[in-house]
Parts: sequence; structure tokens; C-alpha cells
Amino acid sequence: MSARAISEASGKRLLNCQLEANCGAAVCRFASVTTETDWDKLAAENAWLNSEKLVVKPDQLIKRRGKLGLIKVNANFAEVKAWVIERMGRNQQIGKANGKLRRFIIEPFLPHKQEEESYVCIYSVRDKDIILFHHEGGVDIGDVDSKAVKLDVEIQEKMEVNEALVKSSLLGKLTGDKDLVAKFITALYKQYVALHFTYLEINPMVITSGKVYILDLAAKLDATADFVCRGKWGDVEYPPPFGRDAYPEEAYIADIDAKTGASLKLTILNASGRIWTMVAGGGASVVYSDTICALGGSSELANYGEYSGAPSEQQTYDYAKTILSMMTREKHSDGKVLIIGGGIANFTNIAATFKGIVRSLEEYQVAIKEHSIKIFVRRAGPNYQEGLRVMREVGQNLGIPLFVFGPETHMTAIVGMALGKRDVPTQLPSKEATTANFLLPGSAGKSGAADTPKTSPTPVVTNTTESSSTGSLFSKTTRAIIWGLQTKAVQGMMDFDYVCGREQPSVACMVYPMSPGDSKRNFYWGHKEVLVPIYKTLADAMAAFPDVDVMISFASHRSAYDSTLECLEFKQIRTIAIIAEGIPENYTRKLIKEADKKNVTIIGPATVGGVKPGCFKIGNTGGMMDNILHSKLYRPGNVAYVSRSGGMSNELNNMISQTTNGVYEGVAIGGDRYPCSTFMDHLLRYQDNSEVGMLVLLGEVGGTEEYQVCEAIKSGVFTKPIVAWCIGTCADMFATDVQFGHAGASAGASEETASAKNKALAEAGAEVPTSFDELGDKIGEVYRKLVMAGTIVPKAELPPPPVPMDYNWARELGLIRKPASFMTSICDERGQELLYAGIPITEVFKQDMGIGGVLSLLWFQRRLPPYACKFLEMCLMITADHGPAVSGAHNTIVCARAGKDLVSSLVSGLLTIGDRFGGALDGAAAQFTEAFDSGLIANDFVNKAKKEGVLIMGIGHRVKSLNNPDMRVVVISEYAKEHFPCTPLLDYAREVEQITTKKKPNLILNVDGCIALCFVDLLRHSGFFTKDEAENIIKTGSLNGLFVLGRSIGFIGHFLDQKRLKQGLYRHPWDDISYVLPEINQ
Repeated sequence: MSARAISEASGKRLLNCQLEANCGAAVCRFASVTTETDWDKLAAENAWLNSEKLVVKPDQLIKRRGKLGLIKVNANFAEVKAWVIERMGRNQQIGKANGKLRRFIIEPFLPHKQEEESYVCIYSVRDKDIILFHHEGGVDIGDVDSKAVKLDVEIQEKMEVNEALVKSSLLGKLTGDKDLVAKFITALYKQYVALHFTYLEINPMVITSGKVYILDLAAKLDATADFVCRGKWGDVEYPPPFGRDAYPEEAYIADIDAKTGASLKLTILNASGRIWTMVAGGGASVVYSDTICALGGSSELANYGEYSGAPSEQQTYDYAKTILSMMTREKHSDGKVLIIGGGIANFTNIAATFKGIVRSLEEYQVAIKEHSIKIFVRRAGPNYQEGLRVMREVGQNLGIPLFVFGPETHMTAIVGMALGKRDVPTQLPSKEATTANFLLPGSAGKSGAADTPKTSPTPVVTNTTESSSTGSLFSKTTRAIIWGLQTKAVQGMMDFDYVCGREQPSVACMVYPMSPGDSKRNFYWGHKEVLVPIYKTLADAMAAFPDVDVMISFASHRSAYDSTLECLEFKQIRTIAIIAEGIPENYTRKLIKEADKKNVTIIGPATVGGVKPGCFKIGNTGGMMDNILHSKLYRPGNVAYVSRSGGMSNELNNMISQTTNGVYEGVAIGGDRYPCSTFMDHLLRYQDNSEVGMLVLLGEVGGTEEYQVCEAIKSGVFTKPIVAWCIGTCADMFATDVQFGHAGASAGASEETASAKNKALAEAGAEVPTSFDELGDKIGEVYRKLVMAGTIVPKAELPPPPVPMDYNWARELGLIRKPASFMTSICDERGQELLYAGIPITEVFKQDMGIGGVLSLLWFQRRLPPYACKFLEMCLMITADHGPAVSGAHNTIVCARAGKDLVSSLVSGLLTIGDRFGGALDGAAAQFTEAFDSGLIANDFVNKAKKEGVLIMGIGHRVKSLNNPDMRVVVISEYAKEHFPCTPLLDYAREVEQITTKKKPNLILNVDGCIALCFVDLLRHSGFFTKDEAENIIKTGSLNGLFVLGRSIGFIGHFLDQKRLKQGLYRHPWDDISYVLPEINQ
């Protein structure tokens, strides 16, 4: 969405903050009132409320408030308060919309004469900004367009006007202070441009007492410019149109949308409605809404929304869960339906996104049954077979009415089924050919597509290298530079090239400014691997490939403008495709002018691109190879189309391939308000091309470009038949304005509605069906007439060469299997959220598991009780350090002083850990456990060790003794005795200690032994491990792991300490070395 209305308070706040101080504008004083306003606090913060006469009115995007009696003027604060309270929350009928008044704006009343009022409005169109001015203003101004004076400001690098121009062009009939008004309008337009307004109306504007006062204001901002203007805008709210309440669920989805590259939109139309939709794709979402309304479901349509752009499983789950949560809040006497629809995806993995939907369905299984919800699914695209299979299974497993269809079913057929207007097939459709089948020689003819009618066999690939006189953008020798590291898109283009029989790949190179330097990346050309260069700068890429004349830009919405301007500096480029959506309209309009100046065709922004079968495709256009073969895009047909929607272009490819001999060329110009190239640009090219027999136009609500096509048909510019349809007819049936998924899909005037355009196209002579459902039939009808007339001569089909499938995609589809190189059972980072042994990381923090809890998950794959987690943490704390003299710390210090880095110094210390230092934990556990389990009493155990000449691991200390006990041992043993179920091994070790200390007082149970034996007691008697599991944990070195992890803390501390103290290179003193050299006679 781009042009979005803001409240009057927001508009006045922006002008207060940004208008120049000396522009003549009076400061707008106002106070906003909502249902939560504290009136006493409001009066205290705005002293003028109690000292001046006031004006109050609703601030909810309501037009003509004065004529509706929704303004109270010349009132005191008490009267204003009473007036607002009387109307707050009250239903108000305005046109077709019925809503509640919830927000008001209070301002000082300005006494003035009628002749001091005037009108000013600024708005943007494709090629200019228009400033309207009328020397009279107010509610009775009437038809402004016919009365006002206009000043056109052409698109240029620096959009501005000066006072002299304003005065001479606009203020001829103004009787007031022309210099003041000229200065104000000049400053106003400057901020109009700087703040990326798309519409700004002041009526009335009052000129009195040497100031310009803004009384009533209506404004829209280009929301896509948020990344440019956030600092100036501050926090801007976009209120819903009057008659439609803002729902927290809408804000929740909008927040997810803002944090992802995917597109997620949700608008609640009627929360009590029985028809809910979850549609993939901006164009498809409009088509489904159209069909629902056309079948009489407009009053029951609950929502409009879309999810597209390859959302993750978690994002799809969140979206579906939000829909289901609202569906199941209240029951409907007729039950409810959920339509999960979409066109044929270009690159979204259908099975992956369906996983999120399946999770939500499982979660709401009971509620779905209680509310008698029926679910209808139609989807196609990459991996759709697996996705549909999973959806069918979940319906059967959950016992819910769930009907699933693929591309064999018309896109909107499920709407008729859901609304009871069409029978639901009782038999499953014939099994679709899998993606693998498409890769076998001659398999194209075995696709799931409908058989081509006998009267319209498909043509052979003709000569597709055209002269420039035909206006062709692409040929079989076209080569492109790809801006961005889009490896999947590049491989998809090269597979398309290969199946089309091109002699070389269409991708010459990639440009990626973030790369460390020029490099190459390998891709597949059929069975062979080829290297594609990656350049850091566009200039280097252009110099290396002077034959390239196309750039496909995957730059983000933040950088697409600058990178496109840079590309336009290279004369070799004739065509640019901009994939990104969300480019500010001011930037796009400048690109249009610059491209026109240099005779460069730009497709986009906000597009998937276009395709010329048998020659060239842009990025992800056409989808995966199965759809390319299914829609016969590997060779040209005779039908050329142009569409607003990129997602719907695949549906057109499918539709045209089933009803005609196929697509000659198809372009999706993009869903923004100002696509750089228009319907006319491409239709004129098709008209001039002798290979094109008929044209197809898929427009939509919003904009007026389709009327240019109407005029061209009437004037005879187009002589070839045009089948046309504009989606968005449902907008006429909504009580409030709805911004559809595309930025340009919103009607600002009656002529911008889809119904008005369809009527105009039909009257002009285009072939217009009665609905989108009949578009395919209409295309087939026109095509068959052309075949019968001999205008189109079908030719025999030539099968395409087989294209190998990528290994990763084949594995994704479950077509192949291969043993994994690694196995892991403790952690999974692949999903939306990191999992520790199956526990989401957020739950780790919510449940305050701590380090001990994390260790229990990652080391032992289970949730241990709190006392066990606390014990693990105590072990780490106690083993963290034991001074600089021990070998590990000593090594770390020496390395640190030698200038080594942290990791090297740490490793040098860790490598000293072994049987003699720190590694006694595993040994102590093994020795004591073996003795205890074999039934040896403590005395026999000691004697046995002495007889065998082995040290008892875990016994003995260099410094500590019975008289100087190690407090670490005391702490650990006391905690174990208090919290563990039992401590037989610890008790056994204490018996051994009583014997060994009789020989020497320092032969005590040391910290290694204490930790090891307490740990074994924990494993054996906590009830969380079997005996075999406990023994295996000991054998695998888990005990030493505790010491290594704990002591790493101390080693790192010593490293940091040495760096902090800036200690120099260590050299061991001579007097601490005993030099013992052999005496050798010389």
C-alpha cells in the first residue's frame, strides 16, 4: 500500500513541525479526543481550551463534515465537551458506511469573513504534481475541478515552485495578500514533496491578520517512504476509513508484515461474516473477493487479505491462526466457510507454507467442528502436489470437512462450491503428474494440462530473433545482468534457457556490491556446470559484457532507485526489470521520466517480471520447470498478454495454454500506482508484431491507464482483438474503501473502479467476459474464431529437451533419498525459532531454565528437575578457576602474554586437561563406581588399588587436608546430601577418605572426585535416567565436560586480565630452572 490517508491531527502536526517559520502560516493549535481522554488533564495541558471559543469535529476521514452537521463552532469548552460526549460511540450513517464516532479534534474558533476563505489542494499523478487554488473556499465551494486554477509541476530532479510562479499562475483572482499566500503555497509545496505527501487539501484556508490559517485539512502520505521520512514523520497512524473499526489482529499482521520480506495483509470487513478467505497473492486475493461478491456473498464476506512472497512456516501459521481465532469467536446459523486459495505460485514452496496452515488447523480442530466450518483449498505452484496431499490427509485425520483442489480446477471454482452455487466433486481429481515426470523426454505432452483442442494444436518454435522494428524487448540471444545474489532465480532462468534450446545462457553475470571482490559461482546448464561471474560494481559488469542490454534488479526497495539510476547511465541497457515493491512513488516517477528520456523500457516496480516463451524469462516468472512445461512456455504461441499482477500472470499462462496455442509474450507491469511501463506500452508492441494474433489485458481497480486502451481501440490503433478484464469489481459492493494487496489497487474516483473500466472496455470494442471465471472461455472463443478465419495457423508441437532437476529440490519433493552426513538430536535452527531438544528458545527464557536447564537439554536431551540444574550450575561455578599457578591457567597466561588471540590462548590451557589436571572426574567416577558395584568395602578398595599400584582418582590434594578442608567439596557434598534422593557413592567415597587420610591428611576427597561421585548419584537415583543411560553418559566424557566448561570461564578471565594489565612477553627466570647437562669429554 502506498497512498494512505492520515488523520487531520497528524497532518497538522506534520505541518507544524516542518513548515518554515517565516512562511506566513499560523501554528495549528489542536487537541485530540478519544474514548479514553481525561478531560481535566486535556484542559490542563491546553490552557487555551478554557480561554477561547472553540471548534470541534470528528477526525475519522469523514468528508463534508459541515454539510453533515458534524461540526460545532463558536462554543466554549463545556459546550464542546457535552457535544462530544453526546456523540462519542454513537452510530453514524455516512453514505453507505455506518460506523461509530470515536475520535474528535478541538481547535480554536477563528472569527473571519467569508471573502477571507480560499481553497488549496496539491495532488500527484503519474507525470506531474498539480496545485489547485480557488480564491473562494468553504463547504459550498462546489465543483473544484471546474472552478480552480491549476499549476502543473512537471517531474524533475528537484521538485519545487517559486513565489513568482505561484502568484502569476494561481492568485490572479485573489483579493487578499498575494505575497503572503504565494509564500505560504511555495513553502507548503516544498514540504509536500519533502514529506512524500500524495494528497494534501486545505479547505478552507483563511488569510487574515497577516497570517494563513489552516482550518480543515485532508491528507495522504506515501507509506512506502517510511524509510526515508521516519525521522520527520515520527509515529504516524493510518486510521481505517470511517465505518470500519481497527482490529488488533490487523495491527498484529501488519507488524509481522513489516518485519519480513514476504507480504502479509489483513483487513476485517465484517467480523460476524460467515465467508473468510486466506488467499496467496495480491491479484488472486482481489479475484477471490470479486467472485464471492459476484455470487452474492458480499454481505457475508468477513475479511480481505493476502499472504505471498514465500512466507515462512511460522508466519503462515501466525496468519492462519489469526484468521481461525476470529472465525471461531461467534457461531453462525449457516456455519462458516474458509477459502484457502491462490493462483499458480512463481517461487513459493506450497508444501512449506501449508505446514503452517496445518499446524493452525490442528490447534483449532475442536473449534472448527463446533462452528461448522467447511474449508476449501485450491493452490498450485512449486511442490504443490505434496502440499495438497498433506492438506487432504489433515482433513481426514482431524475429521473436518476439507476439500482440496489443484491447477486442474479453475482458480475460483472453489468459491462457487463454498457458497453452494456449484457441486463439490465427489471423486478426487486424477493424479497429477509429479515434477519428476516433467523431466523425462517427451513428457511435456503428458502434463496435467488440459488437452489442446483439435482445432488448435500448438505451434513449432519459429524464428524468435526479431528486428528492433517490431519493438521486441527480448529475443533468443538476449542476455542480462542480475543485480543481487539471487541464485535460485538465476538457475531458474538458465533451466528455462536450456529447455528453450538457447545456445547460451541468458544470464551473463551478477552484480553484488556487498561481495568482498569479484568472484564466480557455479550453476547448471543442463547436465553441465558453468561459472557465472559476480562483480562488485555495475561498471565492471557492463565493461565485461558489452552485449548485455537487459538488467534484472533484485535490489531492495531502499536501494532499487539508486541502482536503477546508475544502470540508466549505461547506453547499452534497453530494458530494466525492477522486482522490489515498496519504492516511494516520487522515486518511481523520476525513474519513469529518466527512462523515457533515454528510451529505456522499465518493467515494474513490484513485479515478478515477464516471459517470452522460447526466448527469455525474467527472474522467477513462470514458476518452476513443471509449470513452464505444463503451460508450454518453452515455445511461443500467438497470444500476448499484459497484466498488473505478477501472481496472476502464471494463472494467465495456464489459462492461455489450455484454451489456445499458447503465450507469445507476457508482461506483468507491477502493482504500484505508477508502473514504469504501462498497458499501452506493451500492447502497442504486440500490435506491431506479426507473430501476435490476439491480445489479453488483465487490469485492476485503481488508476486510469485502461481508458487509454479504450481510446486506442476506438481510434483504430488496435486492430487485433483484445480480451480484457479488470479485477476488483467487489470494491463497488463494500461500504468502505478497501486498499487491496497492490499499492495501486484502490479506487480514488468512480472512473477508477473495475466495473467502470470493464464497461468502458466493452463499449470501446474489447472482448469483455461477464466475470473472471469466464475469462478463459472468452480467450478460447476469440482464439478459435481467429483459427477458423486463418489469421492464426496452428503448427505441430515439438517436445522440449529434458532438464535435470536440482538435487536439493528433488530431495524437497521426496523423489530421492541420501544418508545424511551428520545427525543431531539436540538442536534445530531451521525453523522460525531455535529449538533446544525440542524446546523453543523463548520457552527456555519464559521458564527461567538458566544455564543448568540449557545443559540438561543440550547434554542430556531432557528437562532435569530444578535441584539437578542448580547442581550443574554449582559445578561450573566451583570449577571456574583455581588460581594462575595450575597448568591450564599458566599456559593460557603465557600464550596471552605472547600476543596470541583469545581462542589460541584458551585452547593452550584446555589442552593441559587430562588425568593429572582436571581430567580426574571421569576416572574417579569409573573407579569408584566399579568398586561400589562389585561389592568391595572401602578398605578392600584401597588395598586393591595399592596392590595394583594405581592411584585412586578423586583422592588427594596438593594443599588441602583434613585440617584445612576444601570448602568447594564441603559446599557440593552438603548440597547433595540435602537435595539428592540419596548419595550412596558419595557416602562410599567418604568411607574411603577415612582410610586414606590415616596415611596422609591431604589424601582427602578432592573437588574432582566429589563432583564426579555426586553426579553419578544424580544420574542413578534422580529417576530421569536408566542405568544404561547413566553408564553411557559417564563413558562418553560428560563429567570431564563439566570441568572443561567451568574452567574455560577462568581461563578466559586470565586472558582478559593479562590484556588488561598489558603484560609483556613471558620469559621463565633462569634461577627457577635447574640446568642439568651431561658431561661429555671434548
